[in-house]
Amino acid sequence: MAGLGGTPILRTLFHLRARSAFCRMRILFITSNRIGDAVLSTGLLAGLMERYPGAKFWVACGPLAVPIFEHAPGVEKVIVLKKAPWAGHWRKLLGATMFRRFEAVIDLRGSATAFLLWTKRRHILKANHTLHRVIHNAGVAGFDPAPWPRVWPGDAARKRARELIPDGRQVLAIGPSASWPRKMWPIDYQAELVHRLTGPGGPLEGVYVLVAAAPGEGKLVQPILDAIPADRRIELIGEDLSLVAACFERIRLYVGNDSGLMHLSAAAGAPTLGLFGPTPDGRYDPWGTNTAQVRGPRSYEDIIVEGGHRFEGPNGMRDLTVDKVYDAAVALLARTESAKQKEIA
Repeated sequence: MAGLGGTPILRTLFHLRARSAFCRMRILFITSNRIGDAVLSTGLLAGLMERYPGAKFWVACGPLAVPIFEHAPGVEKVIVLKKAPWAGHWRKLLGATMFRRFEAVIDLRGSATAFLLWTKRRHILKANHTLHRVIHNAGVAGFDPAPWPRVWPGDAARKRARELIPDGRQVLAIGPSASWPRKMWPIDYQAELVHRLTGPGGPLEGVYVLVAAAPGEGKLVQPILDAIPADRRIELIGEDLSLVAACFERIRLYVGNDSGLMHLSAAAGAPTLGLFGPTPDGRYDPWGTNTAQVRGPRSYEDIIVEGGHRFEGPNGMRDLTVDKVYDAAVALLARTESAKQKEIA
């Protein structure tokens, strides 16, 4: 009986009971319609998974963001918030959650939904235009430091990615598009960069090039595809984001505009260079130690003054030269290669 009074057995029973209680918990996580903001919220979701081990998560997000969450451990249900007239998407969410009890509701959309649900804890994001989005998200539930974004592609996607990018294959990935044209680095600049990085004498001479883009953007990115030999080209045009994320886990370098794909690459742990113009790099830098950002001679504020608050002016990226992006890419390659060598040593 003395053993029963000892702390090891009691601690074990206590932890088992606590874990059992967590397993009965359900947590609602309301996140963005946009791919980039949804990816940036994955760090908070992962932190909550560690805080509530064994809890079941319901994630509410836009249709494009579903692949980001559907294979995440602990995610029991993904509720698709497809925008509908008369706030129909919010009514759909209430219909799916109103009569459920939640341990916590995390609302990164800042809606009134959390106040209408049966829950012990409500964490509702308030606007803040000074913090990086990862830190801003984390603060809503009291995480400091902020948990890092991550990807959960799933086994099937990772298997397919290994077929496209076998172990040892070096790949440069390009994200040529963005949600609106004024923050897209010109396509001809991107084609020139690919040639300089992977052509004769380049730091990635002869490597494969992966081009990722949304459905219907094939014509837009064709000049880049034309700059890549067919036998070294990996086209992920309109592919499922799970496969894209799994491929990004295996690449040597990603270069792309401020976009959801840029954040997906950084979350996958790839060396990621973000290209910025009329969007605030301080709030939307790619997050991680293997990342960097570059912009032209004008700050975000300078560009907005010229084009107005919503930036209706011309493309804000043309003064970002190929030379400057090339130098930034080479520096990131050198830094991440040095870090890799230290890890091996």
